[in-house]
Amino acid sequence: MFKYIKNDILGGITAAVVALPLALAFGVASGAGAQAGIYGAIILGFFAALFGGTPTQISGPTGPMTVITAAAIVAFQNDLSSVMMVIFLSGVIQISFGVFGIGKWIRFIPYPVISGFMSGIGVIIIVLQINSFLGVDGYGSVIQTLIELPNTLHLANKDSLVIAYMTLIIMFFTPKVVTKIIPSALIALIVMTVFTIYYGFDTKVIGEIPTSLPEFILPFNFDILKISDILMYAVTLALLGTIDTLLTSLVADSMTKTKHRPNKELIGQGIGNALCSFVGGIPGAGATMRTVINIKSGGVTNISGMTHSIMLLLTVVFFAKYASQVPLAVLSGILIKVGVDIIDYRFFKIMKVIHKNDLLIMITVLLLTVFVDLIMAVGAGITFAAISAIYKISKQTKIQTIRAFKNSPF
Repeated sequence: MFKYIKNDILGGITAAVVALPLALAFGVASGAGAQAGIYGAIILGFFAALFGGTPTQISGPTGPMTVITAAAIVAFQNDLSSVMMVIFLSGVIQISFGVFGIGKWIRFIPYPVISGFMSGIGVIIIVLQINSFLGVDGYGSVIQTLIELPNTLHLANKDSLVIAYMTLIIMFFTPKVVTKIIPSALIALIVMTVFTIYYGFDTKVIGEIPTSLPEFILPFNFDILKISDILMYAVTLALLGTIDTLLTSLVADSMTKTKHRPNKELIGQGIGNALCSFVGGIPGAGATMRTVINIKSGGVTNISGMTHSIMLLLTVVFFAKYASQVPLAVLSGILIKVGVDIIDYRFFKIMKVIHKNDLLIMITVLLLTVFVDLIMAVGAGITFAAISAIYKISKQTKIQTIRAFKNSPF
């Protein structure tokens, strides 16, 4: 292990550079604050790497996990203990998935369900960033954001619009030659923050980020009457985190020509997410982009993931005062790019050749995810997929029975 330590440290540092703006952005998007994103990235990233089963995996807040965390925060307004209990239980459930060997079964969730859900998450992220993009307070609801959009447009802050549009230009059009050295999100974060301060733009910023160690929180002081809702969000987080993580593990396997240990990975993720609840951090999962960058930068063992966390911790201690000046419009631009990247374009490319039932499942899951409920979307998608599979089997069986009857000598 130690013969790779130089490469692991380099990979971890590079991954931390990518993780910083995303951790800040996801923390703000969740409604828990930028520090919650940073603490989540530090705690989850370290312990998932220490105990996990994918050596090169970098874990931290991700778009899908942030959307569900934000929904939980809205559901339990001014009730931090309940939100942290959701996060704690999600970690415990992930640990149980690993202990009971559930990891290998996740891959059997139908692709149209995963595609519709992930694309729906991408749409949610984009829509919920519209208000921050315009420099207006957000609503936390897709439907309300869309209904109030005409009024929101009248309240738009011109300075925020300029900053957000410039951020999008950097995110979408920075040459790949440059992004291989410095990620576009970090370029946007630094350039646009300096630009905003230098020209004195009037726009909302992140605000003060604590430089001390996070305050210890006990998540067990919650209202027992809320336990059913808490469990609902916890199970959703656990399932989504599991799918998100193991898909990233498969990407890591293909790049490193190795084979991850899914159940061990889930135990590591569960420990990391459960511990996030004690410091007010938001949960996360294996992050594909950060993992890929870690591998390309030389990361080989779990030391790279732990190095990434240590670098983020040092950043909080020494550079928090600069991070506090980052405009929210910059983070909205970064997150819109994240949302665009999450949408599953591969499914749209094969729409013409797939079975119409699979297309219907995908669209149904997408719409339910965006406009109704994340849990209902997955549940309905799996149910429809099961019914569709039964229908296909029964139809095939009927055909075979008729053929057998025709060939019978009687």
